[in-house]
Amino acid sequence: MGILRAFNGQAKQEPKRGGIRATLFVYAMEGLENMAFISNAVSLVTYFYGYMNFSLTKSANTLTNFMGTSFLVALFGGLISDTYLSRFKTCVLFGCIELLGYAALTVQAHFHQLRPPPCQGLAISQTTQCQAADSGQAAILFTGLYLVGFGTSGVKAALPSLGADQFEERDSKRSSFFNWFLLSFTVGAIIGVTFIVWISTNQGWDWAFGLCTAAVLVSIMVLSMGKSLYRNNVPKGSPLLRIIQVFVVAIRNRKLPQPGIEDELHEVARVHNEILPRTEQFRFLDRAAIKHSSNNGSTSINLRPWRICTVTQVEETKIIIRMLPIILSTVFMNTCLAQLQTFTVQQSTTMNTHVLGIKMPGSSIPVIPLVFMFIFIPIYDCVFVPIARKITGIPTGIRYLQRIGVGLVLSAISMAVAGIVETRRKSVAREHGMVDSLQPLPMNVLWLGYQYSIFGLADMFTFVGLIQFFYEESSAGMKSLGTAISWCSSAFGYYLSSVVVDVVNKVSGGWLDNNNLNRDKLDYFYWLLAGMSVVNFGVYLVCASWYRYKKVEVIYKEKNHAEGKQVEMLNAV
Repeated sequence: MGILRAFNGQAKQEPKRGGIRATLFVYAMEGLENMAFISNAVSLVTYFYGYMNFSLTKSANTLTNFMGTSFLVALFGGLISDTYLSRFKTCVLFGCIELLGYAALTVQAHFHQLRPPPCQGLAISQTTQCQAADSGQAAILFTGLYLVGFGTSGVKAALPSLGADQFEERDSKRSSFFNWFLLSFTVGAIIGVTFIVWISTNQGWDWAFGLCTAAVLVSIMVLSMGKSLYRNNVPKGSPLLRIIQVFVVAIRNRKLPQPGIEDELHEVARVHNEILPRTEQFRFLDRAAIKHSSNNGSTSINLRPWRICTVTQVEETKIIIRMLPIILSTVFMNTCLAQLQTFTVQQSTTMNTHVLGIKMPGSSIPVIPLVFMFIFIPIYDCVFVPIARKITGIPTGIRYLQRIGVGLVLSAISMAVAGIVETRRKSVAREHGMVDSLQPLPMNVLWLGYQYSIFGLADMFTFVGLIQFFYEESSAGMKSLGTAISWCSSAFGYYLSSVVVDVVNKVSGGWLDNNNLNRDKLDYFYWLLAGMSVVNFGVYLVCASWYRYKKVEVIYKEKNHAEGKQVEMLNAV
């Protein structure tokens, strides 16, 4: 008995896993990693243009392609996390890959032999005569760039899910986690677009990339310090393979009659796992779970995965199909965001950047929406959500899709305001005879704050809405993949941005084809984006009204060691 009491006393002393304390390490990694990533997202276009001698259009497209790839490859990180590794190990592995990318960029920025000769002191009309980067220099640039993209993609897929895993499904703190995760994202971004961008402008890009390298290294170390506190997922096999199995079995059983009652379908109850009840949408997939009957009328079940699937497996496939229209209808908002990170930054370089006597780098202009987000996120979580919860009875205050919709409306308004501000900027250039001048216009850069602040609020609603929607609606076996899918909206938005810029240039006869924004038709482009955003919102309303939220039956059984039962969420890495 004494031995048993000693054992129980030891068990009581074990640290509690999960909860707010565990998420502090997640917030820290997100802030540090995002500080590095966002500082480059807003300023790399000036590095490409001013140091690698890319044209303005090529600089913008190179950045948007890099950003798109960084978000799209998150699908790979999500698959790795759900199939082979825990979310913690995925974050560490991909964080190390990102670290190598920043190190390569630091080396290239430090040694001038690895970059083309500087192209300075030429008039705007003569910038096409600059010597382009040779193949070796371009190879170093793109290797470092896409190592960063590949690394950050895995972190973005697994880190939000790792943080959300620290709370039980019905814990109200899990809803708040996503808002505070965005706040840590925002704090890191604020430091990135101010301090890191100031370093790149005044001390050199080698110092800036070096600080990014150090930030990612520290973020990996901080996340590892919380290892003993995490509740970690146990990979449940490839979600992609399970989805393929459903389609294969459904096609194989296509000649069988449509099942009428749920008893005709195969299901297996698992310990501490969710059961997804059958839904009426996409009923042709239900054939994948049909129990086969023999000639004497008895029912036989062949448990081989390529012969029969469970109802839950069929339903998680349906969930992915239902999510696709939502993700596609939010793509265009990220196309608009790409313009704020490229053309709007270029606009700032033509304006007076002195604010309160301090010269603000153009790439630091995105601090305006970030400050708005920093102020309003706590207000949203601590004031709006409790009030809305009392009115609607919904734990999150409003539903995820409603939150996303508000962001899409604000995005359209932001693009319209951007068109008005650009019209004003060009009129100032004409009035002062500075259309071809390299001198800053007598117009303060804070004018760009209008479009940025509105878009910041849009991002506050849509960013968290998407991540939380895809995490909560995904089945237990594909949480990381669901989070990764939410980043695909950003990926396709950045890719579409490159396509839109090229198409508009060809169709319009060169609205954005000059290296001189004072002669371009950027205001027309912004208004075009505003109109397309309104149409996109109409499409989103149709998709959101069609979507059916997931219903879950959670099977809880007492853990019985004698029977060898085990839980699917372990407290060890």
